[in-house]
Amino acid sequence: MQNVLNLAPECKLTNELEVPVITTPYDLTPDEMLLSQEHYESEVRSYPRRLPIAIKSGRGAIIEDTKGQIYLDCLAGAGALPLGYNHSEINQVLINQINAGVPYQTLDLTTPSKDVFIKAVMQFLPANFAKTARIQFCGPSGADAVEAAIKLAKLYTKRNTMVSFHGAYHGMTNGSLSLTGNLSSKSRRTGLMSDVHFMPFPYNFRCKFGLGGEEGAAQSIRYLESVLCDDESGITKPAAIIVEPIQGEGGVLPAPKKWLQELRRIATEHGILLIFDEIQCGIGRSGDHFAFEESGIEPDVLILSKAIGGSMPMSIILFNEKYDCWNAGEHTGTFRGNQLAMASGAKTLEIIQRDNLAKNAAERGEQLRTALRDIQADFPQIGEVRGRGLMNGIEIVKPGVLNSLGQAEADPTLAIAIQRAALELGLIIEKGGRRGAVLRFLPPLIISQTQIEFVATTMAKAIKIAVEAQ
Repeated sequence: MQNVLNLAPECKLTNELEVPVITTPYDLTPDEMLLSQEHYESEVRSYPRRLPIAIKSGRGAIIEDTKGQIYLDCLAGAGALPLGYNHSEINQVLINQINAGVPYQTLDLTTPSKDVFIKAVMQFLPANFAKTARIQFCGPSGADAVEAAIKLAKLYTKRNTMVSFHGAYHGMTNGSLSLTGNLSSKSRRTGLMSDVHFMPFPYNFRCKFGLGGEEGAAQSIRYLESVLCDDESGITKPAAIIVEPIQGEGGVLPAPKKWLQELRRIATEHGILLIFDEIQCGIGRSGDHFAFEESGIEPDVLILSKAIGGSMPMSIILFNEKYDCWNAGEHTGTFRGNQLAMASGAKTLEIIQRDNLAKNAAERGEQLRTALRDIQADFPQIGEVRGRGLMNGIEIVKPGVLNSLGQAEADPTLAIAIQRAALELGLIIEKGGRRGAVLRFLPPLIISQTQIEFVATTMAKAIKIAVEAQ
C-alpha cells in the first residue's frame, strides 16, 4: 500500500530552547483567530476565557502561539498529554498505523493494534489486579467510562444508590454529573440521576470536622461507616462508592493512604463495589503507575481515560472478572474502537515504563512542591501547597481573613490575576478547586528539572505582580 502520510519526526518551533525566554510580558490581546473563535463558538467555551491564546504548534512541554510567543505548558490537555506535544515516537507510531491501512475505528471488532494495546494495559496494571481483570472499551471520553461503571455496579448488585464525595469530579454526562460535587455545573440542571449521596472527602486545609490531618480523615471515614450502619440514615445500601484517589477539579486533594485502606475495608464488609476514578491521576502522574497503589489495595472497578490513549480519545474500565455480568451489547458505543488511540496508548505505556516517567513524576513533583513552599514563605497569600507526583496545587487566600467557619478566606480574584500574570510570563497553569481559588499544575510526565525551575521562578514573579497590583 502506498504511504498516505510522510511527516518529519518532530514538530519544529521557532524557539527550540528548553524554557521560554521572556524579555517583556506577552501581549495577550486577542488576534484574528481568537476573535473568530469568539464569533463562531458557543458561550459554553471555557479555557479560552482564562487562557486567550491560539496554539500554532507544540513539542514536549513547550507550545508556540499564533503570535510566535512561547509557553511552558503545565496544563497538558488537562492531563491527557503524558508525553507532551508531538513526541517523535508517538508521531511515528501513528504514521505507521495509518500506513498499515488499519481502519481508524472498528467498533469492538479486534485488530492487531487492539490486541497489543490490551496486553500493554494488562502488563501496566498491578500484577495481582491484572490476573482476574477484564477490560471494557467505553468510548472517547472519561464520562463514557464513568457511565459504564455506574451501570455495571447497579447491574451486579441489583441496587441503585451511589456514594460520591464532596469535591468530586466525574464528568458532564447525566450520570457522571450526578456524581460530581461542583454545583455551578449542576445548578441549572434538572432530572439528574437519583439516589446519589455525597460524603466528606479528606481536606486538611478545609476539614469538614474542623480537625484536619489524620484525625479529620479518620472522622470522615467514621461518618461514612456510621451512615452505612444506621437503619435510620435515610440512605439505602449503595451499589458502589466512587472516588478519585487524588481529587483534581476539587482542588488537588490526595486521599491519605490509611483513608483509602479504610474505604476498601468498609466497601468489602458491606458488599459495596469500590470504584476508583483515575482518569486524571492515573498512568504515572501520581508517581506510581496508579495512585491507588500507594495504599496497597485494589478497586473493584478502575476507570481510565485521558493519558491511557496516549493523547488520543480513549476510555476504558477494568474490573474483576466476577463482576462481568453484562449481556451481549448491553452497553455499546460507536467510537470505542479508536485504532489510532490504541496504537498511541500502547506506545505511551511502553515509554512511561522504559523511561521511568512515574519516577520522574515523583521527583519533579517533589521539586515543585519544595519550590512552591519556599515561595509560600514570602507570600502568605498561598494558604497551602499540596499534591502528589505531577498533580499539584496552591490554594490562594486572603491573609488574616477568616470565613464563617474560621477557615482562611479564599481569594479567587487574586488566583485569576496570578494565572493571568503567569501566562504573560510564558507559563500556562490551570485554576479550579473551591471558589476557583486553587492554581493547579499538571505538566507532562517528561518535564525536566530545568523546566520545573522555570515554573517556580515564574510563579514567584507572577504572584509578586498580582499581589502588588491589588
